[in-house]
Amino acid sequence: MVNVVGSDKWSEIEGKEAAVVDFNATWCGPCKMMAPVLEELSGDYEGKVDFYAIDVDENPDLAEKFSIMSIPNLVLLKKGELADRSVGFKPKDALKTWIDSQL
Repeated sequence: MVNVVGSDKWSEIEGKEAAVVDFNATWCGPCKMMAPVLEELSGDYEGKVDFYAIDVDENPDLAEKFSIMSIPNLVLLKKGELADRSVGFKPKDALKTWIDSQL
């Protein structure tokens, strides 16, 4: 399951061993295409990686913190630290390869 969170829940994300954070917006077409892919991946990685979604319009402080200039923008965190990012829509297999390369 992809948890929709905001700045008020950021400490929850930072405490995770591994997390994929999807910076998106409701008006973004590629973001809408990415959502079901991330839902599937969250099931594939259950117990290994936590998945979160953050709306950049509602959380500009987090978007600024991670220098989000384009969306969808996936940030992979390990123990709260930025490990890597992926910008733009990617198919499930490409995202699995990306996540696996960071674990």
